[in-house]
Order: sequence, then structure tokens, then C-alpha cells
Amino acid sequence: MKSGPRFADCLLISRKFMNYDRAKFFSAAQSQLKNNQYTLPHSLELEACMGGIYDYLQVQKRLGEDEPAREDWLLAGLIHDIDYCDEFKESHPNKTREALAKYDLQISDTVDRIIKAHAPAITGVKPQNKAEWALFCADSLTGLINCVALIMPSKKMADVKSFSVLKRFLKEPKFAAGTRREEIALCADPKGLNMPLEKFIEICLVSMQKIAPQIGF
Repeated sequence: MKSGPRFADCLLISRKFMNYDRAKFFSAAQSQLKNNQYTLPHSLELEACMGGIYDYLQVQKRLGEDEPAREDWLLAGLIHDIDYCDEFKESHPNKTREALAKYDLQISDTVDRIIKAHAPAITGVKPQNKAEWALFCADSLTGLINCVALIMPSKKMADVKSFSVLKRFLKEPKFAAGTRREEIALCADPKGLNMPLEKFIEICLVSMQKIAPQIGF
């Protein structure tokens, strides 16, 4: 059986057709989040997860024509926390556009909504399409996966197995207690991603492992 497309290959192909300059958004995120050592790596991890989830759903032919483009998924992951600092922090994630304006950058309403939907209690925007559900469900999962990596003897993401993450998720609620497990578990909601928890964890883990060397993990 042929394997699906490699995430890195899909990422390169996708960027040829982007209607935004990722390098500029990445530079803005670097500058804006320079005083927060955890948020930028988390944002890169979530960008990778968004790409991995999109690719899986696309291969499964589960993305409708009304779903946002892959580049919108990626951009939302990359900048979803860009206002989580300084004067914008208390209003996060309602101030994404204001934070980007400092760097003369703009985003579409689609990307803005994906970002707002990952914090519905604050923004009032509830996840509806699969891109919005993906960001909402994956946001807290990255932290759990990182914690599992840190208890490995090597402390390397490459050595983490998906069954280990699943075990910590299900059977050790005090492990990485800040993890919003109830949000992650909604990946299985038939009205959302409709994806088994174990598959969702696997996709996100593999996606994060592919960029781990870039963030020293």
C-alpha cells in the first residue's frame, strides 16, 4: 500500500501557491513573541499539526469545497498566539489583526475566524468548519506531547510514541494537568473532525516530530 504524502513535501508544494508571504508572518511572530520562549515553538508546532491534519483529511476525501485552503490552516496555526503578549495579551486572541498591523501585515476574515474559534469562551466564535475544529482541538495537545518528550531519557521528540501520549492522556490526568483534555477529546465529535482520539494524537505527534529539530526538540 502506498503511503500518503510526506508533510514536508506537501508544505513545499503548498507554499508555491500561497497568497501570503510566510517569511514575513514568521518574522513578525519572532519579533512579537521574542520575550516568550515557549509561544513561538508552540506556534510552529501547531502550524505543523494543522498541515498534518489537513493532509490526512484530504487523503481521506473528507474536506468539502467550502473548507478553507491549506495555506489558511497553516497561517492560522503559525500566528494564532501572536497577540499573546504585551498590550494585547489580556484580549488574546481578539487582537491578532492589531498585532499584525505593527508589521504592515493583514489576514483574511477566514484566517481571523479560525484563530478566534480556538478560544470561543473569550471571542464568542465557536468552531464550525474543520479548520476551526483542528486548531481548537490541537492547541492544547502540543503541550501534552512536549511534556511526554521531556520525560524521555533523551528528552527528544523523535523518541515519543503515540501510544505513550494516549496513555498519559487517558490514564494519568495529573500528568501535564494543565492540558485541556476535554477540548482535545472533541476531535472525535461527528460534527467536527470526526477523528478517533488515537489517530488525532498520531497525526499531531508525527507532524511535530518533523519540525522538532528546527526548535531544538
